Amino acid sequence: MIVRLGYVAMSVMVKNASPSKTMTYTHFEKLGDREAAIRKLERIASENIRNTLRLLKHNRAYDIEMYRISSKLIPLLGHEGLGDWDPIERLSGDFAELGQYAKDNRMRLSFHPDHFTVFSTPREDVLRSSRTDLDRHVRMLEAMGLDASAKCNIHVGGTYGNKDSARARFLEQFGALPERIRERMTLENDDKTFNALETLEICEEAGVPMVLDIHHDAVNPGEVPAAELWPRILQTWKGQKEQEDGSGSPRDLPPKIHVSSPKSESDPRGHADYIETGVFMDFVRAVAPLTPRLDVMLEAKMKDGSLIQLAEDLKKEPNITMLSQASFEI
Repeated sequence: MIVRLGYVAMSVMVKNASPSKTMTYTHFEKLGDREAAIRKLERIASENIRNTLRLLKHNRAYDIEMYRISSKLIPLLGHEGLGDWDPIERLSGDFAELGQYAKDNRMRLSFHPDHFTVFSTPREDVLRSSRTDLDRHVRMLEAMGLDASAKCNIHVGGTYGNKDSARARFLEQFGALPERIRERMTLENDDKTFNALETLEICEEAGVPMVLDIHHDAVNPGEVPAAELWPRILQTWKGQKEQEDGSGSPRDLPPKIHVSSPKSESDPRGHADYIETGVFMDFVRAVAPLTPRLDVMLEAKMKDGSLIQLAEDLKKEPNITMLSQASFEI
């Protein structure tokens, strides 16, 4: 099995390259001239996208082919006070350059919209904002020129006192999304509500790939261990293809998992700075015989620093061959 490592949004290694610089709405209002304030927002957004491109270039230097883009690229996007503002088209040149670099270097990009994007909700206003938020994320991926291999990952959501009703609501409300959005979605098991088995069953019914989070599974386990669910999880990825690059038929898109380690005994759900190799490698070894390729998104606090450290730690593991600075074979 070939395993690629990736990280989330921010770099601890590249200085002055935040992809999520922002402006508060209070400051926006204080600027007085609304048009000038909007142009300032767009300048900040352009800088965030350019910094994301800087991070992709940094990733290339370290052979990192997986990266989760910050959902805060465009400050105040979706704020109720800016409902008539639609900056994605105005930033199309920046987005296109970012996407082209990812395609040229065979990088897998994704988004993870914030926790308020929920489709199990009984509230119409929350559902409406969730639909709009996903549409914005997909529009950004479309502006980058990326196909449906660039995914948006979400959780099923809250149970609101009745898990069966919440599950049914999710399936109905998620199923009503436009195809251009649904084809870009993945679902992830939660650390408090929908566990791995429950999320998998929803993925199977909705026809959506599942991203297994092995840390969430440890703190919110189901009746069946994650490694035993893996053959079914693999099936949810069947038919998914990598970004078309014009060189022939695209390869199958590898399944993706999320990996982090508990922050402490008192905060087992929190994320530690680095990745402990033990639990991670136990899972990797368990699924390797069934899995030609696997992509692993690291959700450690030290971001790319944790990836580089994990790669060093893996060199000490038996039966591991490092293929690059950010990939290995087992």
